[in-house]
Amino acid sequence: MRSFSLVSSALAATCLVAPCRGQGVLDPQGPIAAAERLILLNATAIMLVVVLPVIVLTLAFAWWYRASNTRAAYQPDWSYSGHIELVTWAIPAMVVILLAAVGWIGSHQLDPARKLQSDARSIRIEVVSLDWKWLFIYPDQGVAAVNELVIPTGVPVEFVLTSATVMNSFFVPQLGSQIYTMPGMATRLNLLAGRPGDYPGLSANFSGDGFSDMRFLVHAVPAADYDSWLARTREAGPALNADAYSQLARPEGNAQARTYGSVDPNLFERIVTPTEH
Repeated sequence: MRSFSLVSSALAATCLVAPCRGQGVLDPQGPIAAAERLILLNATAIMLVVVLPVIVLTLAFAWWYRASNTRAAYQPDWSYSGHIELVTWAIPAMVVILLAAVGWIGSHQLDPARKLQSDARSIRIEVVSLDWKWLFIYPDQGVAAVNELVIPTGVPVEFVLTSATVMNSFFVPQLGSQIYTMPGMATRLNLLAGRPGDYPGLSANFSGDGFSDMRFLVHAVPAADYDSWLARTREAGPALNADAYSQLARPEGNAQARTYGSVDPNLFERIVTPTEH
């Protein structure tokens, strides 16, 4: 019975971990996510400089000072060692300094608002977090989509984000840098997909009953496929005007992906700074 329980627990753990493989921060698909993974690995390596020796020394001390070891010297009056004090304070101090340097440099190099250097012209996408779905507006292309984001590979994407309800958080782990969306404010995030693929996105901030449904897919496609998607969307999608937006803004869990063939050009500005009546 015990063996069956252990096997069942192992299988359950495997089922929970397996879907996450290849879809997290350790599987970067863009330069921002790759740089963030490097910071994570560097910070882990720096901390292991302290963690591993502490583990080894703990086991070594426990073994050496066991009751049966008559060679271990018992010194009840010992109280101070300058050499030990130097080691126990200097190494953690160096670790803190190195971690601070890694964090300082990374926080400036990976500033979400910092535009990415590329020969390709960036595209602008306006993001609105709703209850409980994501609205993506392409202002220069005149289209919009819900819970579906299509971007060309190798092209910098400049996101401008806000919330129409409560504070939320936009996060595509394989592309990097989660950032908050707040009502009445617009934040900026610059990302780039380095290769074609479908990358899961989600809300990383609890925002109510339908929070778990706030998931979307980022389709990174070649430029020709991106242009084809834009053409199909303009032909087939309905218009996203004030009336359509008022319907869309109603709370809705597990919202289906949909597209809009045209968008009110001033819609995003009105969402950020709504007119009070």
